[in-house]
Amino acid sequence: MTEKHITIANEADTARIASALADHLRPGDVILLDGALAAGKTFFTRALVRALGSDEAVTSPTYTIANIYETPRGPVLHVDAYRLKGAQEFYHLGLEDYFDSGISVIEWGERIGDFFDAPLSIRIGFGETDSARVLTLTASNPRWTPVLEALT
Repeated sequence: MTEKHITIANEADTARIASALADHLRPGDVILLDGALAAGKTFFTRALVRALGSDEAVTSPTYTIANIYETPRGPVLHVDAYRLKGAQEFYHLGLEDYFDSGISVIEWGERIGDFFDAPLSIRIGFGETDSARVLTLTASNPRWTPVLEALT
């Protein structure tokens, strides 16, 4: 298991990390985002989608459960798993076509994490100030090791 902690001071730092991560993403990648309410999961996703080349308005999929954003690097599937009861309910959403052809970003990913074999998990925690955050990036698949090493 590979783990990295990154302390960020503000939203600009969050956007910089999301952009740096975007440089390494490819179709089939899955990112599981976790953290308390208002920790910045949707903000992180918005910055990631923008870094992947889309100008679409990224909004929280809390009520729609899933949003899809088109980017030059393929579709980004943005799911909010907060209201899902587990991986089985996630499976029944019928979104599996996007798992191979696009990049999946799952907010509240720990609720359905067992569904994926090789995700990158990112926990967003609150830092010492209102705008500071601590990102804990964790992966068990070697695919993510050079990605985590490249993020600073």
